[in-house]
Amino acid sequence: MSYELQALIGTVELLTVAAAEVPAARVVPLAQGLALIPATPAFLSALRLDGAERKSDGEAAFAWHPAGFELRLAAWSKAGPIACVEAEFFGGTGAQCAAVWSDGRLDLGPLTSAFEPFPPEGSPISRALRRIGVRTEAGCPDEFETVGLHAHRSTDAWAAAG
Repeated sequence: MSYELQALIGTVELLTVAAAEVPAARVVPLAQGLALIPATPAFLSALRLDGAERKSDGEAAFAWHPAGFELRLAAWSKAGPIACVEAEFFGGTGAQCAAVWSDGRLDLGPLTSAFEPFPPEGSPISRALRRIGVRTEAGCPDEFETVGLHAHRSTDAWAAAG
């Protein structure tokens, strides 16, 4: 079974403001007052920044970031932390990448992991979620499941849920 996700995660309020700047954005509620914006082709196309020639170090870790995207993330993060997450798994193998922008700068990562089991501090996505305030709840093994990221198996399915 496969799983793939490219998305932004932050508070509902923060992502609602961000989505107002990008008409192609869909805000999908998660648990603990968070939401995600799936990085659909339409969303990414609307984010392309004129004049941005190359990806910054924070963007380069993510295959889907358009050049100059970090400037937008830095601006949005002045209102609260925002995580970029990417996961792709098939048949038990795959990779995760996550980073958090806060107070106008890259605050965590990019963190990457190509294989499970993850280190004791958790997967890149769980670590990013923890950095933006997620706390595990009873019955959930990690922050990933606590906020409900297991509910859909693809970026497109998350977009359809929005």
